[in-house]
Amino acid sequence: MGASLEAEFRLRLAEGFLIEAREDLGLERWRACVDNSQLAVENAAKSALGLLGPVGRTHSPAPMIRQALEDGAFPDSAREAVGLIAEYAELLGPDVHVRSDYGDEVGGLTPWELFDEDDARQAITWAEGTVALARTLVQEASEPKSE
Repeated sequence: MGASLEAEFRLRLAEGFLIEAREDLGLERWRACVDNSQLAVENAAKSALGLLGPVGRTHSPAPMIRQALEDGAFPDSAREAVGLIAEYAELLGPDVHVRSDYGDEVGGLTPWELFDEDDARQAITWAEGTVALARTLVQEASEPKSE
């Protein structure tokens, strides 16, 4: 397993969205912080998948990560980190993406009415952790293997 251009690209996306989430938190833009945190987690998860091969367009990478773990596609040394990435990708999954962009149409609530400071702080905590795990995986995959 080596770091691919796909993995590195997805990690750069994740880091960019994390930077924006931090800025949003500082500006008290709770909805935007949640939205950018979700995208950071999604792309961090896709960077882990990118270590295995091309990643398709999806807002739900967690099931693919879980399947790859079940199939033994990741080395034993990475399994715990990849499992945590999948967990965070489930917590900030496509449902959060839809709600942070479109709100609750049935309930008549806009995205700004759905998310508060606590939501933003929780989302960015998960994003920070997920991006850090993905960064470590990609860095380790980039290191030359000694024999």
